[in-house]
Amino acid sequence: MSLQEKEPAVAASGGSPGRRRLTLAVVSAAQLLVVLDGTIVNIALPSAQRALGMSDANRQWAITAYALAFGGLLLIGGRVSGALGHRRTFVTGLIGFAAASALAGAAVNPETLFAARALQGVFAAALAPAGLSLLTTTFTEPHERGRAFGVFAAVGAAGSAVGLVAGGLLTEHAGWRWCLYINVPIALLAVLGATWVPRDRPGRETGRLDVAGAVLSTAGFGAVVYGFNEAEAAGWDSPRVLGLLLGGVVLLGAFGVVEARAPRPLLPMRVLLHRARAGAFSAIMLMFAAMFGFYLFMTYYLQANLGYSPFQAGMALIINAVAALIGSMLVAGRLHGRVPPAALIVPGLLTAAAGMLVLTRLTPQSEDVLPLYLVPALVLTGLGLGCVMPPTAALATADLDWRDVGAASAAYNAAQQLGAALGTALFNTVAASAAVPVHGYTTALTVAFGILLAAACLAAPLTWKRVRR
Repeated sequence: MSLQEKEPAVAASGGSPGRRRLTLAVVSAAQLLVVLDGTIVNIALPSAQRALGMSDANRQWAITAYALAFGGLLLIGGRVSGALGHRRTFVTGLIGFAAASALAGAAVNPETLFAARALQGVFAAALAPAGLSLLTTTFTEPHERGRAFGVFAAVGAAGSAVGLVAGGLLTEHAGWRWCLYINVPIALLAVLGATWVPRDRPGRETGRLDVAGAVLSTAGFGAVVYGFNEAEAAGWDSPRVLGLLLGGVVLLGAFGVVEARAPRPLLPMRVLLHRARAGAFSAIMLMFAAMFGFYLFMTYYLQANLGYSPFQAGMALIINAVAALIGSMLVAGRLHGRVPPAALIVPGLLTAAAGMLVLTRLTPQSEDVLPLYLVPALVLTGLGLGCVMPPTAALATADLDWRDVGAASAAYNAAQQLGAALGTALFNTVAASAAVPVHGYTTALTVAFGILLAAACLAAPLTWKRVRR
């Protein structure tokens, strides 16, 4: 039975074509905010460190605080979205995110900045699953849904590159605080637009909140993400890192046991124990692991080896963003519903893998690096990412009872966050272990190439799904 058949009241609430287009624009703006903050602060961090007197040991918390709060609370955000209504949660998340961004921009000491960044993560954890859920319940016709998810995924895929460009421009010409203040007008415009988004119905669920599941999921996911973040500095064999990762896995295992027995679970096991959905979660997690390693390579290589400024490095990544837009909107968006999801996901993963393979041929003596290596790699990885994101997002939320859409949306975002944290830590560790920088980069990209090949082999049998005619 399709989502449209299971959920007539919500599907019908999508409203007129104009309102559906407005919903897509508003949700895409919110998605840009969430993704943008993953990279824009990286560019501003050195300036913020000097201004606020942060120590080298503590400066990472400007990044880590956001990642931990966002990733750790996503499943709770999905449950809140289902219980209160996706639009209401979405608007609340936007307002809270804007307020937290203003507080972070006005910070006068490191502690205020860290706390505000964590608060941004809290509201992003409600905003992200609510936005994806709104798209799922608004666009129910297959081809229209494909185009909508194509736009949504394109914004997400391009957001990291936009963040680097915007961070460079704002830090250089307006000051680091504007890398945070910029969120406020975007969020408030999205709130204004959201007043025209059709209302959805909140869940009329009875029973107590799954407190045990909430504690275990937050602690487990937070421990794993923090362990990945600590691995670069302390090493993978550090007792602290091993303790965090092992403890996180144990907590997440306990979470699975609790959820299987809970009357009102945060993440119903039927969401995960679905072949195609599990394939979508696995594919996007491994894709993000490889791509975040790739983005780090581009940032380091362009600045340290080619002498680009942060702004110039960000502009180079626009090539990747444009390719991702083409892959999302012109390829995946148009083919959604006409071909099996695997026919987009597997070629997308292999195309991105080909982009990584190009870069593994780099040597310190390589000439004409930009046209012969970097541009082909940027185009191929962008096209691959653009082809993978729309079908995985659609699969993650397809064929579900409307009560489970928020949980599935949260799980999809959590898979992305986990992959990003793993990829960043793994790339830095592998790259740092090599004596020669370029050799370290190519070694790490060889690992990313292997990850994408493994993802394609895993996704092919799991995401093959007949197309309804």
